[in-house]
Amino acid sequence: MQITVTVNGESHTRDVEPRLLLVHFLRNELGLTGTHWGCDTSNCGVCTVTLDGVPVKSCTVLAVMADGKQVGTVEGLERADGLDPVQQGFVQCHGLQCGFCTPGMMLTARCLLDKNPDPSEQEIREAISGQLCRCTGYENIVRSVRWAAEHEAAAKASEKAEAAS
Repeated sequence: MQITVTVNGESHTRDVEPRLLLVHFLRNELGLTGTHWGCDTSNCGVCTVTLDGVPVKSCTVLAVMADGKQVGTVEGLERADGLDPVQQGFVQCHGLQCGFCTPGMMLTARCLLDKNPDPSEQEIREAISGQLCRCTGYENIVRSVRWAAEHEAAAKASEKAEAAS
């Protein structure tokens, strides 16, 4: 089947097998290896990407289901002026550890902050609850998301103050 998927703002048209999983499409067809492949049963969540702005586990989504849709991967987080605040937070607060769960955690965090720019610790924990991390005990990941929220809020306040003056 022929599909056209917009990934990180770039349109891609490919012929794919109807049974091809989105995770394999991203990694093998497009070379976007930031999306990790773990359990194939949706238990671990390391394959999390966004599909039309919603976090999904790409090991449970067929590539043909993404036809005509927007897919976001960790490669798409970087901004023209540098790293996304979520990426910066993971660096600053040591949320990276081994890095296996990191791309999915970052995408989930970005979606959370887009909906709720000031989430509580409980809201952060709930948002990332569908993903397993075997390294951090989640403390540094939660700190990383809080750091991103605080720094993003401070940057927006600074921009407003500059615009007003």
